[in-house]
Amino acid sequence: MRLTKEQQNIIKDKVNQYFGPDTQVILFGSRTDDQLKGGDIDLLLELNTAVENPLKKNISLNAALQIALGGPQKIDIIIHQKSDPPTSLYKSALKEGVRL
Repeated sequence: MRLTKEQQNIIKDKVNQYFGPDTQVILFGSRTDDQLKGGDIDLLLELNTAVENPLKKNISLNAALQIALGGPQKIDIIIHQKSDPPTSLYKSALKEGVRL
């Protein structure tokens, strides 16, 4: 995984702040492969309970992560609530991803 322990902690802390402590954070995509370089940070957030205004919280979390991680980076955040039907992207992220 190509995130430092500090970066992982920042991500988990910010997700907790915006979505609550029960939210599971899964890193997927190119950052899970130690052999690659660069790439955006792809995060899947699994929500156990529904949240109000998930799009607004997603945008706010992305901005907070940009600041906390120290600069402009491409961060993609996918939110999956338990009541949502599983999409192919969700299934793929679960299969290949790494829980933080």
